[in-house]
Amino acid sequence: MRIRHKPWAKPELEACPFYICDPKEQKGHWNEIFSKKQPLRLELGCGKGGFISQEASVHQEYNYIAIDIKNEMLVLAKRKLEAAYADKNITLDNIRLFICNLMLFSECFSGNDRIDRIYINFCNPWPRPKHNKRRLTHIRQLSQYKQVLDGEIWFKTDDDLLFEDSLNYFKESGFEVVFKTYDLHKETGIESFMTEHEKMFDEMGKNIKFLIARPIINS
Repeated sequence: MRIRHKPWAKPELEACPFYICDPKEQKGHWNEIFSKKQPLRLELGCGKGGFISQEASVHQEYNYIAIDIKNEMLVLAKRKLEAAYADKNITLDNIRLFICNLMLFSECFSGNDRIDRIYINFCNPWPRPKHNKRRLTHIRQLSQYKQVLDGEIWFKTDDDLLFEDSLNYFKESGFEVVFKTYDLHKETGIESFMTEHEKMFDEMGKNIKFLIARPIINS
């Protein structure tokens, strides 16, 4: 579905104190831009912010960066974050937002930026074989994330083919899948906040596929 242009979205973001206008200039220094030195986590393709607004406001012991490709989406995430922090009466200082084409991830991050966890929630499945390289779990993407990742990737999707292909992508890219399930909502002991898409798919009766993967050392 095409997102309608919202001329007010970019100015609102640029006036936001936790929006980064020039992410490429922060390359190699992301762990330094927060007021507290804490482990850093990313959400790639944060959409309207349903996940990150819950995750970041609950876990103040981590710093977060949420990334999307559209101003029109990121501005909604910004508003949800503001509302979530206001509800809890806490300071909004452990989150940053910026716009990025995630195919060019390495233009914004270097090996000096150490990431504790990466979240990929319901990314575009790009089902046509000629478009598979655009998947956020594709081998060429995983090779970029691997350069900065000290911890894990948490990946959720409703799409069966994307999930099965991603299992192969992780293996081929030198990752170990340490946990996987074909029905996340039947699992216990995993804290995973629901996204807007996840709620919709759950109401439709679709199972949510989920995995946790870690880079294999020296792979």
